[in-house]
Amino acid sequence: MVPITAFAGKKVAIFGLGGSGLASASALLAGGADVIGWDDSAEAVAKATSAGIPSSDLRQVDWERISALVLAPGVPLTHPAPHWTVRLARDAGVEVIGDIELFCRERRARAARAPLVAITGTNGKSTTTALVAHLLRSAGREAEIGGNIGTAILSLAPPDETRAHVIECSSYQIDLAPTLDPSVGILLNVTEDHLDRHGTLAHYAAVKERLVTGVQEDGVAIVGVDDRWCAAVADRIERAGKKLARVSVRRPLPAGLYVEDENIMLADDGSLRGVHNAQNAACAAGAALALGLSADAIQQGLASFPGLAHRMEEVGRKARVLFVNDSKATNADSAAQALACFSDIFWIAGGRAKTGGIASLASFFPRIRKAYLIGEAASDFVAELEGHAPHIVVGTLERAVERAAADAEASDVSEPVVLLSPACASFDQYRNFEVRGDKFRELVRALPGVTPARSI
Repeated sequence: MVPITAFAGKKVAIFGLGGSGLASASALLAGGADVIGWDDSAEAVAKATSAGIPSSDLRQVDWERISALVLAPGVPLTHPAPHWTVRLARDAGVEVIGDIELFCRERRARAARAPLVAITGTNGKSTTTALVAHLLRSAGREAEIGGNIGTAILSLAPPDETRAHVIECSSYQIDLAPTLDPSVGILLNVTEDHLDRHGTLAHYAAVKERLVTGVQEDGVAIVGVDDRWCAAVADRIERAGKKLARVSVRRPLPAGLYVEDENIMLADDGSLRGVHNAQNAACAAGAALALGLSADAIQQGLASFPGLAHRMEEVGRKARVLFVNDSKATNADSAAQALACFSDIFWIAGGRAKTGGIASLASFFPRIRKAYLIGEAASDFVAELEGHAPHIVVGTLERAVERAAADAEASDVSEPVVLLSPACASFDQYRNFEVRGDKFRELVRALPGVTPARSI
């Protein structure tokens, strides 16, 4: 745990008592703050109360006595409308922050030079976060990993100059961290996503930009420049005189990191397959270099990286058929990265569609031997695939796996791939993409003759 001392003796309100909210409450209490928590869920309030966290309806408190509102990242700050707690806080002149901000303040007070690597981007941030931590650990360095990747940052060990913190940051978390100041900031890419929470793509991009413009004075910003939003961000950082490393997988750069071949520095076991993972690896390598690792140590770390569940995860083989779980691909841009990796794809797609559908994937349709469509988006995807790729509406993941496996095994292609890369959110049928991916893995490994891939 990271005890938060910045609010010792002060009253702090917390709204959202899920994982990060509970961790924030415990950290503030450990640092001497007077905490009061609340949630719209009575079950969450009861759980917090049983854990010793004081709770009370924040509609009834005296906001003039509150020093800060700590908001869970899943709670709307601006769009589609500020949450009622945000309105109450702003009316009283109370700052609204999140757990990343609490960590940053404690780091500055406790160990301002403690290594902090913060990673964001529309796609690839979880893999890059895990890869940076793996590179550090494989080189014998102590590294904590958390944030949006799954472990609340305040649940980690405290900042220390001998200990690196590697943190995945969503746009929601950045929005609640006005003084985020990493040693190394990584911005991978920006494509359309989360407009329901940011209103416009320009605002979404501006929030992401704050992570890299806020790097410490002697720190480094690493920016993927293969989309126009990030290219512009890099130019602004350069004009501001901050240390910058540009990364591209599309074109040579006069300075920075250019990955001409997607297999450069990458392991050959499939965990970092594809051009998008070349970008992830280049950004992670740049961060590791900035923290003092040698090129040899980085190469060894890249070769031993096992990958992440639900992100191009090879879950099993049946003879020549490979089964790949890319359930994390909840939008078309993310699915494009997976589709680009294979030539003969038996594609499982669908769920709750996001803006734009799969029209942007048209250039990959020739790679699709057949598509198996599930969930709410199935009928819309039929219209986009009609005349371009064979397809069938199967409705459920169970039927999709059964049909795709049989068709792939019976096909005449040399390396058929059954790929779950839905290009959709999971919420119509599953609680989250992890549950969907776990189900896919379970179904594949239950097929007769499947040899499981190594566990992640």
